[in-house]
Amino acid sequence: MSEMANTDPEGIDAVRMTWNVWPRTKVEASKCVIPLAATITPIRPHPDIPTLPYAPLRCRTCSAALNAFARVDFVAKIWICPFCYQRNHFPPHYAMISETNLPCELYPQYTTVQYTLQPDPNNPSSAPQLPPVFVFVLDTCMIEEELEFVKSAMKQAIGLLPENALVGFVSFGTQAHVHELGFSDMSKVYVFRGNKEITKEQVLEQLGLGAAGRRPTAGYPKGLQNGFTNTGVNRFLLPASDCEFTLNSLLDELQTDQWPVQAGHRASRCTGVALSVAAGLLGACLPGTGARIVALVGGPCTEGPGTIVSKDLSEPVRSHKDLDKDAAPYFKKAVKFYDSLAKQLVSQGHVLDLFASALDQDGFTLQSFSSVLPLNYSHGLNLNIEEPAEADKI
Repeated sequence: MSEMANTDPEGIDAVRMTWNVWPRTKVEASKCVIPLAATITPIRPHPDIPTLPYAPLRCRTCSAALNAFARVDFVAKIWICPFCYQRNHFPPHYAMISETNLPCELYPQYTTVQYTLQPDPNNPSSAPQLPPVFVFVLDTCMIEEELEFVKSAMKQAIGLLPENALVGFVSFGTQAHVHELGFSDMSKVYVFRGNKEITKEQVLEQLGLGAAGRRPTAGYPKGLQNGFTNTGVNRFLLPASDCEFTLNSLLDELQTDQWPVQAGHRASRCTGVALSVAAGLLGACLPGTGARIVALVGGPCTEGPGTIVSKDLSEPVRSHKDLDKDAAPYFKKAVKFYDSLAKQLVSQGHVLDLFASALDQDGFTLQSFSSVLPLNYSHGLNLNIEEPAEADKI
């Protein structure tokens, strides 16, 4: 009788291997047609994963968390890190630990656990729970019908966000526009040139978020606001419940990019600058803030840093054959730019979600974001591939 198929091959740890048996020798490993590899799904929900209402106990040398693979000396109240073999003493609140009285993270069946971190009431400097942050980056170089569909989807998405989630908005075409949602009396926009590369520091300075331009926002006390020490960021990132009406009004008034496009040419689309500005805006957040950029892109970048094709429609978007033959003139420079952007997002602990019409159309290849792919559990890149848009078919 055949063995019943495993309905959950990834198990509690969300790890799937190409082989279920590890080769015992180098000869056996060399005979594997498919190489040994593992896929890990970060933060995968599972009913058997316990949630612990306290902070993890970390190794003083490598910061690894106490886990079921650590060796424990119950008499001396010491645990040995399985990664760096550092001997660590248990804190006083682990004084009752014994072979029959183990904390949850030491149970052998709980190789994966979740922690719910709470602010320490005895520590005034303990940071409060920070709300999630979403910065929407919208491409306006689309036909009007497509743009209306995208705006409608954005309104639905904003309505589904938690009320305390902070929301920002950047639109782009030939230029990148950062919308100040905190100024509801009239539409106020900061414009960045689309053909010039801009650094994180320059973004913060031009938005008034640099060291020289920080100022308290009216109606807020000085100090920590919405989880941010930089009070000026509240002009651009507001709770969804406070800015939903303003943002919906902006979307209703938003039009397709008004810069003229010559016949036989593509629209000027400064995707690279728009993403740099969004990443720079999130740079004003505290380190470790849960934030993501939601980029809605309708075609290839043709303006400024990150350009992957010229504006002349007679020149097709480079194919994979062109990459193999090194016949893509914009490729290497674009990879260098997107690699630097990916490293910035990694250092900030933020995520980029890219909703694109097609990989070949928009020029975002996996090679372009190679720095984003091997991230740790809280970072990553999501690519959502849809059918090609009619506006950019050649």
